[in-house]
Amino acid sequence: MTDPDTPTEIIATPIRTPSAPAWRNPWLIVALAAIGLAGWQWVENRQTQQEVAARLAQSDAADKEGRDALKQAQEQLAALQARVGGVEAKQAEFQGQAQELQNLYQDLALSRDDALLLEVEQAITLAAQQLQLAGNVPAAVLALQTADAKLARLDRPQVIALRKTLTKDLDRLRSLPSVDVPGLSLRLENAIVAADKLPLAMDGRPRAPEKAAAAKTAPEAPAAWWRRAGEAFWQEVRGLVRIQRFDKNEPVLLAPEQSFFLRENLKLRLLNARLALFVRDTATYRNELKAVQDMLASYYDGQDKTVQATQASLKQLAAADVGMELPNLNDSLAALRSLRGGKEKK
Repeated sequence: MTDPDTPTEIIATPIRTPSAPAWRNPWLIVALAAIGLAGWQWVENRQTQQEVAARLAQSDAADKEGRDALKQAQEQLAALQARVGGVEAKQAEFQGQAQELQNLYQDLALSRDDALLLEVEQAITLAAQQLQLAGNVPAAVLALQTADAKLARLDRPQVIALRKTLTKDLDRLRSLPSVDVPGLSLRLENAIVAADKLPLAMDGRPRAPEKAAAAKTAPEAPAAWWRRAGEAFWQEVRGLVRIQRFDKNEPVLLAPEQSFFLRENLKLRLLNARLALFVRDTATYRNELKAVQDMLASYYDGQDKTVQATQASLKQLAAADVGMELPNLNDSLAALRSLRGGKEKK
């Protein structure tokens, strides 16, 4: 309650005028629009976040798959590298083996060439020996032909000079006259062997007459005892008597030891003739054979068929011309040594 003695205060109350509807308020519209925009933005952001999350999830899955694939690829790469390493190791091993095989092949080729050249040298040396010691030209030609055939199999330009030298030596040997030195040597050897069996002239005995020999060979009828006794007595008497001509030289009587030395001298003469044959000394060869013929005529039984055959053989041997000058093979040997020396320096 108010006091009646205090003056009353009059309060002026503003008179409200009627206002416009609330939906027409622009601020409200702005607020509503802002709220709507904010809601739309929120919805958009939500969708964007969901899409980003889905994409992130997909990206994580793809990243995981990529990592798995990368890991698998790395594992495959590691395995491939290991296989490549094994292949490289095997390739290196194969290359080493191939190099070793190539070196071995080269060594074998060199050793084969050296062995072939050694065989060629042996053939040329054999040909030289046949010429110098035996004078066997056909054997020397055959040996040189063998050496040339071996060089032809070698087929190297380094051996051309050696083959040319061999060809020259072969032509010189083929142009020589043919002398059968081995045949002549064999006939002299047969004469040397027969020297111990040739009968000496002093060992000769009177031969029985042909009629008596024929009578001995013919069958006889049984004779009387007195006739047989007379014939036996007559044979004994004939054995005591020796009839010999004195119009020719008598055989030289020799003691047993002298007979031995005579035969040894005869064989030495034949050996000297054989050596002269090998060295192509015609004068010595014929002189020795002439001396042997004289010894046979003086000391041996000229009526014996073996002595006669030996005399005829010696006469044929003395008629042979063995004085042929044989060439040497020094040029071929020098060319071969030069070729081998060049190979050793390489």
